[in-house]
Amino acid sequence: MEKVVAAEVEELPKAIVRRVVKDKLSQFSGDGEIIIHKDSLRAFCESARIFIHYLSATANDLCKESRRQTISADDVLKAIEEIEFPEFAEPLRASLDGLRKKNAGKKAEAAKSKEAKKRKEDSSQDHEGDNGKNEDGDDSSDPKQKSAGKKSGAGKSKKVNKKKKKLEEEKQDDDDGKENEDDSHGN
Repeated sequence: MEKVVAAEVEELPKAIVRRVVKDKLSQFSGDGEIIIHKDSLRAFCESARIFIHYLSATANDLCKESRRQTISADDVLKAIEEIEFPEFAEPLRASLDGLRKKNAGKKAEAAKSKEAKKRKEDSSQDHEGDNGKNEDGDDSSDPKQKSAGKKSGAGKSKKVNKKKKKLEEEKQDDDDGKENEDDSHGN
C-alpha cells in the first residue's frame, strides 16, 4: 500500500501534462480538438516523471563531482547533454535566460514601485502640518526617521517605552526603599 501512496505523491499533475501535450500536438496539426486517451495520458505522466528522475539524478551526480550540495541550472544543462539530449540544451538555455530577464525586470519594477511608495509616504508626512513632530512626538524633521519609526511599529515602541519607564520607576522605588533602610540602620 505504501508504494501506491509514494507513486501518487510523485505523480505529475495530469491536467498540466494534458495541457502541455495538447499544446504541443496542436502546433503540429491544425485539425481542431485533440483527444488524449486516459492510458496515453498516464503513459505521458509516467514518462515525464521518469525523465525528471533520471535528469535530476544525473545533475546531482555532476553536483557531487564538483563537491557541491545545491544543483544549479548549469548542472541541469550539463546533465541534459550528458544523457544525450543535446538538442534540448540550447532551447532550454534560451528559455532560462528569458525567464531570468523577466524576473529581473519584475524585481526592478517592484523596487521602483517600492521606492515611489516610500517617497510618497515621506512627502505626505512632511505636509501633514504636525509642527515638525513625528507620530512619536519627537521633534525630528528627518523623513527617513519618520518613515523608519512608522515601519518599525511605532505603537510597539510606545509600549516598550512605557514598560521601560515602569521598570525604571520600580527600580527607583527599590533604591529609595534601600536608602531608607540604610538610614534607619545607621541611626
